[in-house]
Amino acid sequence: MKNKFKIAHLTSAHPRFDTRIFTKEAVSLAKSGYEVALVVADSLGDEVKEGVFIYDVGKCGGRFCRVTKSVNAVFKKALELNCDIYHLHDPELMPIGLKLKKLGKKVIFDAHEDLPLQILSKPYLNKPVLKILSILVKWYENYACSRFDAVICATDFIKDKFLKVNPNSFSVKNYPLISEFNSSCSWEKKQNEVCYIGSISEVRGIKEIVKALEFLPNVRLNLAGKFNDKELEKEVKSYKGWQQVNELGFLNRKQIATVLERSKIGLVTLHPIPNYIDALPTKMFEYMLSCIPVVSSDIELWKNIIDSANCGVAVNPKEPKEIAKAIEYLLENKELAQKMGKNGKEAVLKHYNWEAEEKKLLEIYKKLLTQNLH
Repeated sequence: MKNKFKIAHLTSAHPRFDTRIFTKEAVSLAKSGYEVALVVADSLGDEVKEGVFIYDVGKCGGRFCRVTKSVNAVFKKALELNCDIYHLHDPELMPIGLKLKKLGKKVIFDAHEDLPLQILSKPYLNKPVLKILSILVKWYENYACSRFDAVICATDFIKDKFLKVNPNSFSVKNYPLISEFNSSCSWEKKQNEVCYIGSISEVRGIKEIVKALEFLPNVRLNLAGKFNDKELEKEVKSYKGWQQVNELGFLNRKQIATVLERSKIGLVTLHPIPNYIDALPTKMFEYMLSCIPVVSSDIELWKNIIDSANCGVAVNPKEPKEIAKAIEYLLENKELAQKMGKNGKEAVLKHYNWEAEEKKLLEIYKKLLTQNLH
């Protein structure tokens, strides 16, 4: 039976098929009977996919144009759609969220990351400026989110922070869809390869990963993603270890599944910057679901997950030799690596999957639409 309620997910910065926004949240709501719209700004046109009506307000060049012109265009389209709930996915949309509240609409803000902490990690501004900017952003974020109907957070850490300003703060984690990477655990197709999947940057450990290959002459790296810095790309490609890299670029979800099928180990050796210490890297759980052991940073939260599931090895992400030793250890101990891969998959099937998080998302919507949470 079709649900009478209309929902709009709004983003001015994310791609239309963003895994959290589209694949998980929007599609889950559409399958549950809601009329779901997704407003994006990418100049790829309107379309309907998996029951979600996608509306494009056009791409805007440059960050300033995006936070002014694109945001205004998203707001205009949001008003035109006249929905019951508006689900915001970018901090720059908070002002229009407040406008929608004044018009009597229900508004959810989705905190994908801890924004004040993320700002402190930006390399292109000096520390005093970053600190002031972080304080100002935190103040405005608290002000806006205290007025929204709910805050949905990607981690428990972010949720606990928002509970101080809004009692209707909930965690809906970015765990993988079981159906996406549910491999057979067969090692017959696997090569002597490891993989890294995701954005490529210095703080995500690309320098150390490629340097680690110098100690592993018979190992290749499947690198799926895009560099976010041309100078960094040039530097990393000058390393000796780059000769052992299969540069794959940006891949769709099916292509990623193929890479995971052929790789023996998944790497998630991000630097322990403030924004990562309490994060839950989606790629780690995708590796686990794909039945391959993980080599991760020895960040306490991540190490506890890996140790409790016995599904990999935690290392100092700034030590290429330590990364190399962990890879070598797993490759030389095939039976142990296979067992760790199976342990990781079992842990995801039991605890770390989207299907469990989907139930939480649907319950939040049900309460917002049928009860007054305040």
